[in-house]
Amino acid sequence: MKKERIDVSRREFLVRSTTLGAGFSLGLYLPFTGRGVLADVGAAETMSSEKSEVNAWVVIEPDETVVIRIARSEMGQGTLTGLAQMVAEELECDWSKVTTEYPTPGQNLARDKVWGSFLTGGSWGIRGSHEYVRKGGAVARHMLIEAAANQWDVPMAECHAADSVITHVPSGRSTTYGKVAAAAAELFPPEHVELKDPKDWKIIGKPVKRLDTDDKLNGKQIFGADLQLPGMLNAVIKACPVFGGTLKSFDADKIRNLPGVRAVVAVEDYAAAVVAETWWQAKTALDALPITWDKGPNAMVSSASIDQMLDEGLTSKDQVFVGNQNGDVNQALKRAGRTVEATYHYPYQNHATMEPMNATARWTKDRCEVWCPTQNGEAALEATAEAAGLPIGKCDVYKIHLGGGFGRRGAFHDFVKQAVAIAKQMPGIPVKLLWTREEDMTHGHYHPITKCKLIGGLDNEGKLTALHIRISGQSILASVRPQWLKDGADMITFQGFLPEGDHTISYTVPNLLVEHAMRNPPVPPGFWRAVNINQNAIYMECFLDELAHAAGKDPLEFRRALMANHPKSLAVLNAVAEKAGWGRPAPKGVHRGLAVVKTFASHVAACAEVSVDGKGKLTIHRIVAATDCGYAVNPQQIEAQVEGSFVYGLSALLYGKCTIKEGAVEQQNFDTYPSMLIKEMPKVEAIVMPSGGFWGGVGEPTIAVAAPAVLNAIFAATGKRIREIPLKDTDLRPV
Repeated sequence: MKKERIDVSRREFLVRSTTLGAGFSLGLYLPFTGRGVLADVGAAETMSSEKSEVNAWVVIEPDETVVIRIARSEMGQGTLTGLAQMVAEELECDWSKVTTEYPTPGQNLARDKVWGSFLTGGSWGIRGSHEYVRKGGAVARHMLIEAAANQWDVPMAECHAADSVITHVPSGRSTTYGKVAAAAAELFPPEHVELKDPKDWKIIGKPVKRLDTDDKLNGKQIFGADLQLPGMLNAVIKACPVFGGTLKSFDADKIRNLPGVRAVVAVEDYAAAVVAETWWQAKTALDALPITWDKGPNAMVSSASIDQMLDEGLTSKDQVFVGNQNGDVNQALKRAGRTVEATYHYPYQNHATMEPMNATARWTKDRCEVWCPTQNGEAALEATAEAAGLPIGKCDVYKIHLGGGFGRRGAFHDFVKQAVAIAKQMPGIPVKLLWTREEDMTHGHYHPITKCKLIGGLDNEGKLTALHIRISGQSILASVRPQWLKDGADMITFQGFLPEGDHTISYTVPNLLVEHAMRNPPVPPGFWRAVNINQNAIYMECFLDELAHAAGKDPLEFRRALMANHPKSLAVLNAVAEKAGWGRPAPKGVHRGLAVVKTFASHVAACAEVSVDGKGKLTIHRIVAATDCGYAVNPQQIEAQVEGSFVYGLSALLYGKCTIKEGAVEQQNFDTYPSMLIKEMPKVEAIVMPSGGFWGGVGEPTIAVAAPAVLNAIFAATGKRIREIPLKDTDLRPV
C-alpha cells in the first residue's frame, strides 16, 4: 500500500514536543514516518539520502549499505553498537554492511519525536529504548518484504528475510534489500509488528564488533575539540573562580592588539572570553587580560565550613526525609544485645573528562546552529534556543561523539550557552569555544558531598535486627531539577536503599530506617557516573562488614542470611565468591573483600583481592565482578564496561577529592586531581550472567561495587576501617 502524506497540526506538534529535557515516554505514539516529512522540514541535507529511507530508523543504499539512525550519544560505552544490534536483529540485515548516523534533535521535533529521547544517561540508552528501536527494525523489515512480494505478485507470508536477502520460499526467487528499498519507502508502515522472542535472537546477545572502533583507531573519528569549519574562529573563556561570583570589569585594550585576537567579550555577568584565529592565541591573550571579579558572599565558604554543615545534619531533627522504613528502629536498637556505630564521609569529585567542555556555534538573526558533544541533544537544543533568542524551530544541534561524559554533558549545557552567547557577538561566523583544563576543573557540577552515620543492632546470636542510616548532604535534584522532588525529598539520594524500583536495598532487615538530612552548600552538584550509589554502596557494604566482624561471622555468610528475599542479588554475590575462591586460602599476603548492590535495575557484585605491605603500599591484584542486567545485548561490551567503570571508580577511591578554599575549587589540573595509572589497575574478571525478563543498566551499576570491595579487603589486610576517601590521604600501614 502506498504511503500517505502525514500532516501534523500545529497544536498536536506542540503537545507532543513540549518537554524537551524530559525522557521519552514509551506510551508516546511513534509514527514511523518516511521521506515525505523529512523533505518537508528541510532536514534531509544532514542525513543519508532521503530516497533510500525505508523509515526513520533505517536507510538502505543501492550498494546494500544499511544506515541505522541512533538518537542516543556514543561516549565510549558502546550504546551506538548496542542499539544498532537491536535494530539489525529485527531488520534481519547483514551486520557487515551496517553503519550509523545521528539524527538531530531539531529533526526529531519536526518528525513528531519519532526517535524518542535523545538523553543518554542513567544507563538508560538501551534499557529505555529497546522496545521502540526494535520496532523500528521490525517495521522496516515488514516494508521491505512487502515491496518484494508486490514485485513478485505473491503473498508476503510466502517470503522470508535474512542477511539483507528476501526469498520467495516456494519458488526460490530472491532479491536484496538494496534493490527493493526505494519501493519499500513508498509503502505505508504497518500499525502493528511482532517482535522476536529472545530465544530467536541472532545478533542481540552476541559479542559483535563495535561499529566505532576503526575510526577511533585510524584517526577519522572527530570529537568536538577536533571540529573545523570554514572561516571558524576560536574562543577561550574564564568565569569567576568563586561559585556565584560575577564579572566586575576587564581591560580589553591591554590585549586587543595581541596576535590573532579578533574580539574580547563579556559573557553575561560572570565571565570574559577572547576570540582569536587560533585557540592558543585566544588562551594566551585571555591569560594576559586584567580582570576584576566580584567574588560575592561565597568567598567565605571552605571545606571546613561545609563539613560543619554536614555534621549538624547527622543529628538534626529538622529537614529530614525518609527513604525507607519498616519496623521500629529505635525500640529494636534499645533491645539489641550489641550496637555498632560508624560515620563515613564521601567528598566532592569532578567528572574530569579527557575532552574538556566545548561547543561550536554559528548565529545569525534567522538561525543558530551548534556542533557539540552532548549526552542530551534535546537539552542542548533548548539551551541553544534560549541563548540564541530564537524560536526553537530556527535552531538545531549536531551531535558529535563525546570524549567522555559521565553525566557532565547531560543535564548541564553551560558551555553551549556560552558558545552561542559569544557567537551572537560575531554574526555569521562559526566560533568554537574550548575550555581550558583549569576552567573545566573549577567550573564543574560535582559529585555531591555527603556524610553518613550508621547504627546497627545485633541480637545475642549475632543476627542483624535493626539498622538506622542517616545521610547528611547535598541533593542534586534540589539544585538541578527541583520539580522532580517528591514532597521536598530527593529520592535519588536513596539509591541502593529504596524499598522498591530500580535501586532497591539488597537485604531484608527486620527494623530499618534510612533518612536524608538535606544540606546544600553553594558548590553546584551534578549527576556523576552512577550518582549516589557510589557513596551509598560504600556506606552499606563497608558497614555490613563492620557488623559481620562485630558478630564474629564470615562476611559472606552474614550477607547471605539477609538475602533470602533477594535471589538475583544473592546469585551474583555467590558467583563472585565462587570464582574468587572465597572460603579457600588466598595467596600469601593477599586478602579479600566483598560488595553487592542492586541499582539501575541491575544486580552486581564484586570480590576484590588486595595486599598492603609494611609501609602501607596498597596493591589491588584482582577483582571478580558479576553482573545480571536481565538481557545482555553485547557481552563483550558489558565486560569492557565493567573494566572501564572500575578504572573510574578506583580512581575516585584512590585519588578523587575536590576541596574548597575561599569559595573556589583548589584542584585545577591532573597534577592535583590524578587518575589511577595503568600499573595500578587490577586484573578484572567479569562474569556476565543475564537471567532474562528485565532490562537493567550496565555502564553505571558496575562502578559501585569496586570501592567497597577494595575497602573491605583493606580491612582484612590491615585491621583498619577506612571511612573517608580518597586513600591517598590515609595511612594504610597495618595495625
